[in-house]
Amino acid sequence: MALIVQKYGGTSVGSTERILAVAKRAIATVNAGNSLVVVVSAMGKTTDGLVKLAQEISTNPSRREMDMLLSTGEQVSIALLAMALQELGQPAVSLTGAQVGIVTEAEHSRARILHIKPERIDRHLQDGKVVVVAGFQGISNTSELEITTLGRGGSDTSAVALAAALKASCCEIYTDVPGILTTDPRLVPEAQLMSEITCDEMLELASLGAKVLHPRAVEIARNYGVELVVRSSWSDEPGTRVVSPSVPERSLIDLEIARPVSGVELDSEQAKLALLRVPDRPGVAARLFGEIARQNLDVDLIIQSIHEGNSNDIAFTVSTPMLKRAEAVAAAIAPVLRSSDSAPDEAEVMVQPQIAKVSIAGAGMIGRPGVAAQMFATLSAAGINIQMISTSEVKVSCAIDAVDGDRAVEALCAAFEVSRGVMPSTRTEAAEELLTPVRGVALDLNQARLAIRQVPDRPGTAAKLFGLLAEHNISVDSIIQSQRCRIIDGVPKRDIACTVAQIDAEAARNTLAQASSDFGWGEIVVDTAIAKVSIVGAGMLGHPGVAAKMFAALAQHNINIQMIATSEIKISCVVPQADGVTALKAIHAAFGLAGTGKIQVPA
Repeated sequence: MALIVQKYGGTSVGSTERILAVAKRAIATVNAGNSLVVVVSAMGKTTDGLVKLAQEISTNPSRREMDMLLSTGEQVSIALLAMALQELGQPAVSLTGAQVGIVTEAEHSRARILHIKPERIDRHLQDGKVVVVAGFQGISNTSELEITTLGRGGSDTSAVALAAALKASCCEIYTDVPGILTTDPRLVPEAQLMSEITCDEMLELASLGAKVLHPRAVEIARNYGVELVVRSSWSDEPGTRVVSPSVPERSLIDLEIARPVSGVELDSEQAKLALLRVPDRPGVAARLFGEIARQNLDVDLIIQSIHEGNSNDIAFTVSTPMLKRAEAVAAAIAPVLRSSDSAPDEAEVMVQPQIAKVSIAGAGMIGRPGVAAQMFATLSAAGINIQMISTSEVKVSCAIDAVDGDRAVEALCAAFEVSRGVMPSTRTEAAEELLTPVRGVALDLNQARLAIRQVPDRPGTAAKLFGLLAEHNISVDSIIQSQRCRIIDGVPKRDIACTVAQIDAEAARNTLAQASSDFGWGEIVVDTAIAKVSIVGAGMLGHPGVAAKMFAALAQHNINIQMIATSEIKISCVVPQADGVTALKAIHAAFGLAGTGKIQVPA
């Protein structure tokens, strides 16, 4: 007999009729021979209503009292669902987060789960009951029973954490769409349902704004090997299976705050090419990488940085055996790329034949701004300068001098207390057959670009800069370090740009501006009128031309690319905010991701 955990969101239990429908689905699961735990969110817009009530009472309510208030929303849902099950003849019991032993950090409104004591759930399951659990909540300790909430996506997190603690066969997430789609169906109704997706791909899509699953829930699934299935509350279709890797047994203590980094990787067979002073206009990246694709050259990292004036730098890495061919392409195209008619200087090609890419990998890095900063600080302490930076939800990579590769690995392994190795693959044989280079396209309209001018080019600068942001709990997404170096007062300096959440932009600017005189960097410029459009796919590696196709789709709609950042499974472009939706639709169409029908999202 299998044990299944099911989670239903607010729209799925938004009325008594919908609660009865959930009860019938739960009973069908039990009648199929399964034990069942159901995790539910607050009904419909209940949480929004409670927040509004609080705001009518207080302009700045304490986080503790907000947790006390908001936790009541789920208690209404679990009691009504338990009543519905009992009315239909199925024994059931409703339990709060405290009653099922979900113990969290003592952080109101954003607590992470430390551990779960599932004995009470086990007893009720053995008695043949469906256990209905309040999502989104726990307690900070078992003596004072202080209620905490888990923040956005908390019910997803509760459900997957319970599945891990109970060693459930799978965790089913029920929502208002039929599964994981190639993009947001509200923007592209022809978005196509995916039958299967890897955890790494899902982590990237979730972090980029796909609202079907929260990244924290996917992180737990990946760390504990929990099988996830995302399905529609309104049909019996199979939905999308989120494939987790095979992982060794790990402790359920410190469940959400376990070691963030699982391994350190090194690729010492890389070379870097940079084109300096390329024009800042639509189509330049498409032309360059289109020619690279025609030569069947596989590119790893791509970085397009920003500069004052009308030009940019584009840098990319290739494997060492491909260097000569890539250099020939760059040299051939450079003369035709001019910054402007009034400034006819040719783009300059810069080649570094021997670099290494050192990476830290782990699903525990999500939402922890200090991890990247610790990596940079570790390399700085070892006297290793960073030439390029690439970030994703599960990996941070730095390009360094090849001679520093082994020393970098040794230092990072010691700092993060891990061994050298690679993250386990989440691909299955079935997934390999279906694997296409691009699985999904995401649009994030809630980011701001932070440009830090004239940053001293020496070991330790990135560590100081991003360490400051981490101290203020500001998470950084894409990080770009320019290739062009200027000597100012005898000191070589570069620009660094990164993207942060819009709500953190002013705090980030103020933090870095206050430290500028101490650390020697210049002006801090914030642009909130940006959009970040990204493609995600575990099959990109070994498929030359993916980046070129994305850039060409933007060029065809005359959309200028302001920044480019890549990882092994993601390519992101920063474009003007006004072009964001057009960019998403153009890229989705370019990769042929549309289905034959239209997805209707319930109100």
